[in-house]
Amino acid sequence: MSLLLPDWPRASGKPAASAVIRSCPEDFRVDEILNFERDGEGEHLLINVRKRNQNTADVAQKLARHANVKVRDIGYAGLKDRNAITTQWFSVWLPGRPDPDWSGFESDDLQILQRYRHRRKLQRGALQGNRFVIVLRDIEFEGQASQQTLEQQLAVIQKQGVPNYFGEQRFGRGGKNLSEAVVMFNGRRVKARHLRSLYLSSARSFLFNEVLAARITQGNWLQALPGEVLMLAGSRSFFVADELNEEIEQRLASGDVLPSGPLWGRGQLASKQDAAILEQSTLAGQTVYREGLEEAGLKQERRALQLIVADFQWQWLHEGKNLQLCFELPAGCYATSVLRELAYSRS
Repeated sequence: MSLLLPDWPRASGKPAASAVIRSCPEDFRVDEILNFERDGEGEHLLINVRKRNQNTADVAQKLARHANVKVRDIGYAGLKDRNAITTQWFSVWLPGRPDPDWSGFESDDLQILQRYRHRRKLQRGALQGNRFVIVLRDIEFEGQASQQTLEQQLAVIQKQGVPNYFGEQRFGRGGKNLSEAVVMFNGRRVKARHLRSLYLSSARSFLFNEVLAARITQGNWLQALPGEVLMLAGSRSFFVADELNEEIEQRLASGDVLPSGPLWGRGQLASKQDAAILEQSTLAGQTVYREGLEEAGLKQERRALQLIVADFQWQWLHEGKNLQLCFELPAGCYATSVLRELAYSRS
């Protein structure tokens, strides 16, 4: 069973072009940026791996087999796509053991770039962010749009970022994860912890995207409403703007604070006044998701509506037929949210 996901609105309206995205792994490159310094000693071995056409779970299993440890002794900070070239960090727990001989581990699609000893297992989410280099190929412009139109959209993204949607991959192929969440909330027991977490995240992400879509439709996703929950840029800290004033507007304009939406769970919404009314009315019909998340024990949290795209650069290739994008995103944010503002994906 699957659910048809909405085509959530774009901040820029209709993209100026369509393009072939991920025609090969070389067109989608991702480098992880850790949020801590390596210790240089300890029971865990941190390994920076470059992989091609392999997902994170595949590499974790290969590392475990080669080091003769259990898969649960392998740590990683995040999941990376198969159809890409990515550099990703893993940890291997080796208590009282020397480093394995890695000479037979590497292949054409898998290389070890760096190794460090570390005191702690690499935990999920231990990332500052990811650096992307993406090529959009065979660009075709829509209607009366031109290269100049696309350049204007690129400049807007460089200045104000994009809507911070959860990407389609969060919901599974054809929205399968979301469908499974509905079945789980209707009483089916899911024993596998990782699948339960996946379905809960999918439902929570869907509700956030719905609120963000409503804010875009109303044209206020970059603005503070009365009772807005404003997040400090680069932080999970937030405060409620009971009254809007010139200082708040200046901080919004500078990117120091960002409007936010709910990550649903137990407890009261942090938002108040107009912001709370918008969130409650938008999600009023989503009883199954809301109650399911509350019963699962998740607590109310917040996520920024605006995704600032750091160090955003672009370069035209092949006489304007291809476009290369380079940028950095915080952990938990999606490159697809950037791409969907620019071009429809064409196979």
